Amino acid sequence: MVDETVAQLGGLNIACNNAGINRNSAAEETTMKDWDDTININTRGVFMGCQAQAKYMFANGGGRIVNTASMATLLVPHPQKQAAYNCSKAAVVKMTETLACEWADRNVQVNCISPGIVNTALIRESPALAPLVNQWLDQIPMGRLAEVADMQLAFLLLCSQHANPYMTGHNLVVEGAQSLW
Repeated sequence: MVDETVAQLGGLNIACNNAGINRNSAAEETTMKDWDDTININTRGVFMGCQAQAKYMFANGGGRIVNTASMATLLVPHPQKQAAYNCSKAAVVKMTETLACEWADRNVQVNCISPGIVNTALIRESPALAPLVNQWLDQIPMGRLAEVADMQLAFLLLCSQHANPYMTGHNLVVEGAQSLW
């Protein structure tokens, strides 16, 4: 996918790794298939994306990569149970920090965004998740779920021409202060 994008656009200086899945289940009930699928998409996929993107950025003198982690790296969200998801996203934060250190001397800044619960169709239309929204809202000091636009603004903060070129390895938490309560 990265090779095709570079072929079409002629280069790569900004990239975002944003794929993810979450199969809520108690740890003792999580199948190895669900565990592996979650780790493969949420962690391995991000790593593969970073590797593919970085080779072009190295060749072009640098760039910026933003990975999507989760506020689940700062707290254990509840009442839903999601051990595989939490572990996979914690790995994304540590991967981001590690790659930031390894690639800093080649002018590639690697940061991540840790969203709170984002108001998407997945949340609104899920029979399992929609009933939890009011409980989540009680846990968020700002009193609302994040919107997709909140995540877009965070990405722009990290990647715009005005972004701090010295900031790398940062986990930008965008969750309405939920992890602070």
